Amino acid sequence: MSTPAPARVRPPREGRSNGQWLVDGTAPLNHNEEFKAEDNPLNVRARIENVYAKQGFDSIPADDLHGRFRWMGLYTQRRQDISGSRTASLGPDELSDKYFMLRIRIDGGAVTTEQLRTIGRISTDFGRDTADISDRQNIQLHWIRVEDMPEIWRRLEAVGMITTEACGDCTRVILGSPVAGIAADEIIDPTPVIDLLRAEFIGDPELSNLPRKFKTAITGHPSLDVVHEINDISLVGVVHPELGPGYDLWVGGGLSVAPRLAERLGAFVTQEQAAQVWLGVVKIFRDYGYRRLRNKARLKFLLAEWGPQKFRQVLQDDYLGYDLADGPAPAPAPYAGDHVGVHAQKDGRHYIGFAPTVGRVSGTVLTRVAERAEQAGSQRVRFTPHQKILVLDVPGDEVAPLVDDLRVVGLEAEPSPFRRNTMACTGIQFCKLAFVDTKDTATATIAELEHRLSDVKLELPITLNLNGCPNSCARIQTADIGLKGQILTDADGQPEFGFQVHLGGGLAASDREEPGLGRTVRGLKVSAEELPQYVERVVRRFVDDRDTGETFSAWAKRTDDEAVR
Repeated sequence: MSTPAPARVRPPREGRSNGQWLVDGTAPLNHNEEFKAEDNPLNVRARIENVYAKQGFDSIPADDLHGRFRWMGLYTQRRQDISGSRTASLGPDELSDKYFMLRIRIDGGAVTTEQLRTIGRISTDFGRDTADISDRQNIQLHWIRVEDMPEIWRRLEAVGMITTEACGDCTRVILGSPVAGIAADEIIDPTPVIDLLRAEFIGDPELSNLPRKFKTAITGHPSLDVVHEINDISLVGVVHPELGPGYDLWVGGGLSVAPRLAERLGAFVTQEQAAQVWLGVVKIFRDYGYRRLRNKARLKFLLAEWGPQKFRQVLQDDYLGYDLADGPAPAPAPYAGDHVGVHAQKDGRHYIGFAPTVGRVSGTVLTRVAERAEQAGSQRVRFTPHQKILVLDVPGDEVAPLVDDLRVVGLEAEPSPFRRNTMACTGIQFCKLAFVDTKDTATATIAELEHRLSDVKLELPITLNLNGCPNSCARIQTADIGLKGQILTDADGQPEFGFQVHLGGGLAASDREEPGLGRTVRGLKVSAEELPQYVERVVRRFVDDRDTGETFSAWAKRTDDEAVR
C-alpha cells in the first residue's frame, strides 16, 4: 500500500508564536492552556471524590466541569430541552445538563466477562440502562451523576478498569486489533505493546498536558482493522525481509473539519522498540505541537509543516538516540476488518462478531452477553473500532446456540449489509455539539434500506456513516456515504434535521484502489426524512452505472454531481 496523499491541512502561518514549547516557551496562549498549567488535570480526580461527589453538581467550578473532568472520562451531557437549531448559539453552561457521559477506557477493546458484567451493572444502577459502543472501542454511559462517581470507580477498579484519560488533551484509548493473539493469520500480536503502554504511561503527569487529544492504533492483523490512516500514531503489522515481524510506523492522521490521512515514515519498528517509539512521538507532540489555536493543535498540523522525513529524523536524533530500519508498507487489506460473523481461531475454537445497531446497546444487553458467553465457555469479549462486539474462545458446538441467543437481544452475527456497515455518533440525544439526531435516524434508515434494497446484490458493501456535527466522530469523510448533520429549513420555513453528503471515502483499501477522503457534492443536502430515499436512489444508480469490479468509492469519485443527487 502506498502512502496516501496529504489532504486539506495547512500548517499555521510563520512569523508568529504557535505556542510550541521548545520553540516559543511554555507561557499559555489561551485559557485552555492556562487551566492545564495552573493545575494538572489528573488532580481533578481527588476533588471529584472528596468535594464534588459530596457537595453536588452546583459546587463544580467551570474549569473543572468543562475542562479537567475530561481527563477522568466525564463530559456534561446535553440538556434534553435544547433543540439542534440552538447548538451553535449557546455556551456550555446553557447546553449542559447536570448529568454526565462517562467514557470507560478499554485499550485494545479487550474485556473479561467479569469486567463486562461490571459495566452492565453500573449502567443499570447509575446510567438508566444506557450504553453505546463507540468507534474508539470504548463504552459510553449516560445519565451519570457526580455523586455516584466514587462508587463507579470503586467497582471499575475492583476488576482492573479505568476511566483515566479516556478524554482530554492526553493519550486517549489505544485502538488494538480485536483479534489480537487469536487470529490464525495474524502477523504479530500487539497485546504486549498495548499492555505496556497502558501500564507505564496512562496517567503519567509528564504526558497529561498535550496540545490536544492524541490517538493511537496498533494492529498485527492483515485486515488493517484499526483505521490506522486517521490516528496520530499507528503501528501496523508487517514482515521485514531481514528482521521478521514488526510494525510499519504511520503518523499524523485525523479527521474533524480539517481531515488528513496519516503518512508512513518508512520506518520499521520491532516489538521491543514499539513502546519507546510511541513515547518519542507523544513527546514530539508535547514539545512541538501547536498550542496557540485549538483548531490547529492536532499532530497532523505539525506533520504538514515538517513532512515525514524531518519528523522521522527528529524522532530518531532527539528522542530515540538511534536510527530505525527502513521497512515495507502493509499489504492492502484482503477483506473487511470488522470481524462480523463466525471465524476460526488458531487454537481450533471460534470467535463470533456481532453487530448491534450503530453501537447502541444497554447495560442489560452487556450483562446478558457476559452471562451467555460464560455459559458457552468463554471469558473474553472485545469491542471493535466499527462499533461491533466479539465473543472469543467459543467451542464449535456452542457457536449456533450463542448466535441464536444473542440475536434475541439485538446482536446479529449475520446482519444485513446496511446494518453491518452503518455507523453513527452519539448525536443530539446526549451530545452538546450535535445539531441532529443520529442513532434513531440511522436505525430507521437501516430498516428502510433493508426493505427498499432487498432486491439489490452488492459485490462489496457500502458504508454509511452519520455524524451529528462537523467533528466527524463517526468518520464521515472515510465512508462510502458520509452524512454531516446540520439544521435545514423545510417547505414551511421550519427547522428540520438534515445532512450534508460526502461520497467516496474509504480506508484500508483493497488492491482495487487507494484509501482516501470523500468529496462533498456542492449544494447536496438531504433531510433525515428523505435519507432512505436518497441512499436507495444513489445505490441503484451505482449498480446501473458501475464498471465490472468497480467499488462505490471509485464510482462516486468519477461520477458527475448530477448523477449522485
